[in-house]
Amino acid sequence: MKHYYYLHTDGNLIHKNASVVDADASYFDSAFVRKVWMIDTEDRGSLWILLTEALALGANKSRIQELQTLWKMTNDDAHEFAKRTGLKFCLDGDQWRVTFEDFVDLQTSQAGFGNDCLEALADLANQGFLEKR
Repeated sequence: MKHYYYLHTDGNLIHKNASVVDADASYFDSAFVRKVWMIDTEDRGSLWILLTEALALGANKSRIQELQTLWKMTNDDAHEFAKRTGLKFCLDGDQWRVTFEDFVDLQTSQAGFGNDCLEALADLANQGFLEKR
């Protein structure tokens, strides 16, 4: 099912019904909207992108965790997402590390780190792989 979420400038990640948004093409034209995502709850990839980008852009962590729990977005699920997107995870000490499949080493390749896989993805996104508005 299709849904919209947007990141408000105050850090709130807000859900909007697709029928309301689709009826008004300018619905999100506001200085208070940092970024908009259209997700499909049948496509777990769209959920991972939403949570990753929203966390990287500074969304309230409690809201991210709420959606992560609601959608059962686990570290195991993140590994499946990574396989489909050319990423790979590994434990590096007590943190998760995510890299691209062509990872060489930390001096020459991009890597993201976090306490869980989502935080690692957000860290990688913050390194220039995220289009900020």
